[in-house]
Amino acid sequence: MNNIYEIAYAAASNRLCLFTGTGFSKAVSDNEAPGWQKLLEDLCDLLPAANNPKNALFPPQGESLLSLEESAQIISLKFTEQGTDIKEEIKKIIEPIELDGDIDEIRKFFEENSFRVITTNYDKLAEDLAGETRVQSITPGLPIPRSSTDVKVYHVHGSVDSAENMVVTSEDYFRFMNSDSYFSRKLSTILHENTVVILGYSLADTNLKRIISDYRIFSKNHVIGSNIIFVSRTAIDQHIKDFYYHCFGIRVLDGVEVERFFERLNRSIPTVKKFIARSLRSIDRVINNGRTFNDKFIKLEDSFFRFISSLSAKGHRLDNRRVVEVIGEILHRKKVMTTEDGAWEQYVHLASWLIYLGSFFEARGTSIETIYLKAVKRSMETMSKDRHFGYSWRAYQLWQAGWSSINSNNRDLIKRYVERQSLDADALSIVNSVS
Repeated sequence: MNNIYEIAYAAASNRLCLFTGTGFSKAVSDNEAPGWQKLLEDLCDLLPAANNPKNALFPPQGESLLSLEESAQIISLKFTEQGTDIKEEIKKIIEPIELDGDIDEIRKFFEENSFRVITTNYDKLAEDLAGETRVQSITPGLPIPRSSTDVKVYHVHGSVDSAENMVVTSEDYFRFMNSDSYFSRKLSTILHENTVVILGYSLADTNLKRIISDYRIFSKNHVIGSNIIFVSRTAIDQHIKDFYYHCFGIRVLDGVEVERFFERLNRSIPTVKKFIARSLRSIDRVINNGRTFNDKFIKLEDSFFRFISSLSAKGHRLDNRRVVEVIGEILHRKKVMTTEDGAWEQYVHLASWLIYLGSFFEARGTSIETIYLKAVKRSMETMSKDRHFGYSWRAYQLWQAGWSSINSNNRDLIKRYVERQSLDADALSIVNSVS
């Protein structure tokens, strides 16, 4: 829920970028769009049987010795020998692909919101989803539109609109990676300015990983939370999740189909739009003018998520002295609210807030660390695996389900703290559930 809320806030404030790969195109075309390897294999099938490289490049048994872009280079040379161009052949395969399947929720999002798309796909399916009057397609080799529009699609590897400029072979990739192009600069800018959701993409592209890595260094130096969320239709191993966050600052939302993701997003956006302007005004009063939030706001389940999202929208650092004061105040007041009679929902809210903060911000060594750990102690010493009077069973369930979503550095920080504080067996079972 927390990640979806954050993404909905970004969409409502026109600060969302979808980062799409071939998995997204497959999802919106009922699997008609080929994956990268399948595309190369289909290209091989167009070559004469004599001296066809398909079996050497993609052996039925075992793995290829070459990367896919290296394989593409060899296939390109074979097409050149035949007097044809691999990129024109790719265009012939990709251009006829159309939208298909159960995509109503995806289409609804594209038709009703303003956002950006960065894609390595050659197809125009994202443009088709948004509709001709609402979208600009930006492709290497073609003029850059200067007018404003609701949806902008950046084809960083080219598109069928300008096949000769597509990035296909290892030679193309080398040139792309070592050029300071409009697209590489734009990609870096968008990463800095938006919440980025990766869909249907495996992070296999070296250049894109380099740019994301550059942003990771920036986010740590400027003490801002991770703003990149990787959505996967399959479950991701915890070790891989930790790797994504440690190396690239990427949070993982796994086990979610693309259509289901947009369904949840569409359901959240109307709620966010009702209060987003008010939230931004409140942030100005609280951070800049020394005001405080009232108890009615703090008691809300989503108040902390509103606050954090508004901070990002306003460009405030999490180590800003006033921001730290407000976070500390909010968490302290929430702790106090857990002591009131019949305040069981406040236990649940506090646990949810702490798990969320721990998922995207590394607390160790920052001025928030002590505040955060004291709140964790309060939450964990008032939860229980079993239904005991005075303890929150639902808070325990949240910690149990959400522990793996907390980044590995924070898990280690909390684990050591819980052990030093000699909290009970229920807390220890949580912190030892994932290494």
